[in-house]
Formats: sequence, structure tokens, C-alpha cells
Amino acid sequence: MSYKDVLYEVKDGVAWITLNRPPLNVMNTEMLLELADAFRKAGSDEAVSVIVVTGAGKAFSAGADVADHMPDKLDAFIKAFNGVFYAMWEVDKPIIAAVNGHALGGGCELMIACDMAIAAAEAQIGQPEIVVGVYPPVAIPIMPQLIGRMKAFELILTGDRVSGEEAAKIGLVNRAVPSDKLMEAVNELVAKLKDKSPAVLRITKKALMKAIDIVATRKAVEEVTKIYVEELMKTEDAVEGLKAFMEKRKPTWKGR
Repeated sequence: MSYKDVLYEVKDGVAWITLNRPPLNVMNTEMLLELADAFRKAGSDEAVSVIVVTGAGKAFSAGADVADHMPDKLDAFIKAFNGVFYAMWEVDKPIIAAVNGHALGGGCELMIACDMAIAAAEAQIGQPEIVVGVYPPVAIPIMPQLIGRMKAFELILTGDRVSGEEAAKIGLVNRAVPSDKLMEAVNELVAKLKDKSPAVLRITKKALMKAIDIVATRKAVEEVTKIYVEELMKTEDAVEGLKAFMEKRKPTWKGR
């Protein structure tokens, strides 16, 4: 199938999945459904041995569409959003994030759900959801595994951003390079993977996913999402924060 907001290309055994909703590749429900389908497509294609995810233009993704977070659209959005990660975790091929620019909110979650990530040193990376009165359901189970409990708490509870260079230092990405060297670095990593047996890569990834217990991670995402929908989004502050963001004003917190 052809996509509206996602570019999909297979070249020399590599599936390139590009978020293509300029200028910031903000992910709405429709785009998320396309993204999940693209991962399933790449996963089932015998001609594909490695998958690379990146963003068109100067951003990887600035996150999820806040308008689709509002109570009347939330159920469909959450189902589509989590569906992307469930699709990714069913793929038995290496998935690399080529972080060409800002990876914020849902964009950061997409990045850390990949198996490996190389970022532009200048990119801004983080989970700013707390600033608008919500939290990142997928990052909460995954980020502490990558960078440790205390640093994960800091980034998620403050909403602070780090550069691609700092992200590499704390283990949030594999490494950071100047933006004009990003694709060169990604292709070098791809070449190392393609040099290996595709069958062995698939089995080894299966073993790695078993070792980190991706089933438990998925269950944790489901439990954290339940709290998000049934508790967080029932608060006045969560709705106020989202409305304030869309109206480009400072939120007025009521503490309830």
C-alpha cells in the first residue's frame, strides 16, 4: 500500500521508513497507523535484513499530535500509538533510528524503542510531556533500562532535553555524530549488520528480546497506559495542560 505521511523504500536489503509530515513530523493517529503497517511490512519482507527509521527534513519527530490527545480522540490515538511499538517488537530484524533532528515526546519514545540509534550531535532529545500535564507511557518502562532509574526520573519528571551528544554519553543513543555525517555513520552500522547471516541476526535478536523480557515491557506499557487513560486524563490539570499548549498560553494548574 502507499502511505500519506510515511515514506517506505527497500534498497539493497534495507527498509527505509521515513516519517514525512513536515515540518516536524508530528505523529497523528493516521500517521501512526501507517507507521505500524510499515514495520509489519518490513518485518514480513524476506528481502529485508535491516530496518532504518528516520525523519524527513530537519526533525526526526517532535512528538505526538496534542490535538489527538483530547478525551474525545484519546482511545483511538492510544490504540494507534501503542500499536506502533507492538509492531516493532514483533519484528525479528535489527531496527536502527537515524535521529536527524529533534526527537521529542513520542519521537523520543519511537527512538528508544528501536534496537540501536545514531543521532545528530545537535539534535534535541527528551520527554517534555510533563510540561503539558501528561507523561510518556512508553518511555516510562523503557528509559530506566537504558540510562538508569535516577536519570530517567530526572528527564521524565522535569521534561528537560539533552543534545544528541549528551544522549550518547548517558546511553540514550549508541553514538552521536555531526549532522552532515549522520547517514554515513548509519550506513556504516548497516553494513556491519548486513555482513552477518540474516538468519543468525534474526535468531540472535530473538534471544536478546527474550533476555530483556520484551513481553514484560509490553505488559508494563499496557499497565502504564491504563493509568494514563483512567487516572491521568480524568484530572483537570491534564486537560488544561493540553488545551494551554494548543492555545499557546501558560497553563493554570489546579492540582486536581
